[in-house]
Amino acid sequence: MNAELLKRIMRAIADGSQDDLEQLAAKVIDRERESGHSRLANQLEGIMSRPRPQTEPASGGGGTSRKLSQLPVSRRHQELLATLVPREELEHHMVLPTEIENRFARIEQEYAARERLGAYGLKNRKTILLYGPPGCGKSLGAKRLAWNTGLPLLKVRFDALLSSYFGESASNLRAVFDSAKEQPCVLLLDECDFIAKSRSNSRDIGEASRIVNSLLQLMEEYDAPGLLVATTNLENSLDDALFRRFDDVFQIPLPGQSEIDALLRATLSAVQCDAKLSWQKAVKNLDGSSAAMAVKSARDAAKAAVLSGVKIVDTQILLAAIDENKRADQQR
Repeated sequence: MNAELLKRIMRAIADGSQDDLEQLAAKVIDRERESGHSRLANQLEGIMSRPRPQTEPASGGGGTSRKLSQLPVSRRHQELLATLVPREELEHHMVLPTEIENRFARIEQEYAARERLGAYGLKNRKTILLYGPPGCGKSLGAKRLAWNTGLPLLKVRFDALLSSYFGESASNLRAVFDSAKEQPCVLLLDECDFIAKSRSNSRDIGEASRIVNSLLQLMEEYDAPGLLVATTNLENSLDDALFRRFDDVFQIPLPGQSEIDALLRATLSAVQCDAKLSWQKAVKNLDGSSAAMAVKSARDAAKAAVLSGVKIVDTQILLAAIDENKRADQQR
């Protein structure tokens, strides 16, 4: 820690400025993480997330701090087990086949009408599993649900959740689920195959098996006020019993040509495009690619046009961006 930062911390303590202290603490955490001290940074972040006795601020600006103080942490290392995704970072525009769009809309409509459904003894869909190839928009689907329902998005951190100590991973997982019960949110288990692979396919009869059993039990008991969204690339490797715990399970497919066309046009809508741009040729070159590939290619083409000084995206620029991304993808 450098001298200037230390002096600023001492001044904040002397002035009794809680807001300044919290900002400086965030700087310390950022610097430790940049220095490669990730574990220490996570532990410091966990300590800062603990509830602190303090008076409510006069203004409405303390909402984020109060939410952060409720985030679950591991008992052993005080690491955050989940992160809160700020609302301004919730990308939510999706281009989907009609059938898939309708399934997302149904989840959102049922959540909005949950009290009306409850009056008839009915429950809205609360647990959703999205599966499909990488880059098709599964995580984006969780963000879209958070945006359209107005719920905060709480993303589980599997690197902090899993532990080599007996029973600790299951305990951490339960802490995450308990947190979701206390505050309505969209709880995101991104790439849940990381912890939910089929027990029959695993030779590990230790901690991995225990956490799968714990997840099954928590899913069976799940009755939080928000939504739970799990995503996976490998639906065939997941435990069959886990599939049965979800209220809705559906695939996010690779985009067809009409969806690719819409993705390209929407992504490039903020820049000028050549009137003779061959959308059809670009779409054909991206046929069979993921939605993420289409969006990235369009963004790269827009940046290339701006940096070249031309400021107009033409067929050559767009096709060059597509080819570059496809080559990079093949080399991975």
